[in-house]
Amino acid sequence: MKNDAHYTTVLPGGHHWSLRLRRGTTLTLTAQQADSNVGLLCYNPENLLERLNLPDTLKCQHTFKLTQGHCLYSDMGRIFASITQDSLGWHDSVGGNLMPHHLLKKGWQPVSYQQAHNDWTRTGFDAFLVELAKYGLGRRDMAANLNLFSRVESDDEGKLRYISGHCQPGSRVTLRMEMDTLVLLHTCPHPLDPSANYPRRGVDIALGTAEPPTEDDPCYVSRPENARGFANNRLYHLGL
Repeated sequence: MKNDAHYTTVLPGGHHWSLRLRRGTTLTLTAQQADSNVGLLCYNPENLLERLNLPDTLKCQHTFKLTQGHCLYSDMGRIFASITQDSLGWHDSVGGNLMPHHLLKKGWQPVSYQQAHNDWTRTGFDAFLVELAKYGLGRRDMAANLNLFSRVESDDEGKLRYISGHCQPGSRVTLRMEMDTLVLLHTCPHPLDPSANYPRRGVDIALGTAEPPTEDDPCYVSRPENARGFANNRLYHLGL
């Protein structure tokens, strides 16, 4: 993979971002602070009904967490992106999104846009709605989101526990786009974050390019299902 970034920007804590990323683009996110969280959704820009399907992503790769070597699947059995580099080893796939009612439940005093302008207390749910609206999508188009940089474990009774300190400044993850993908991100807190006050933790974004994956690519060979996912992508691109 090429290391030179063609574009860089900063996504401050409590903000949101989206972009159509072409096949072969790499998206590298680097945490600026400990316990950063990045909510992620993916859609097919050519058919917005096709979107990230986390249940299928987990089921076909026999995992509760996502890390290097795993792929992000659409609900059509195609691969949006592969995780090609990861310094954390665990990204949360089940914790969901920060919702408006979580602010009061946590004691995080809601602050409106009229009060604080760009420093208002956004939720991940509202952040995604803003980005979805840019593409003619709305509440019914929301899907289960991935929480990059966060770690949530399950105990013997099935209760979820947020692991503080999992992400440290400089923690990094890289996604390689395997098809054109509309990527939505937000840096709102994880819904299980135990912080006393609404945390604002940003990330650096770097876009680059990668060579097409071969049949010995680590993401290709990590699971038999991934080989079939890449085959579905090849068939899809033959029809474009």
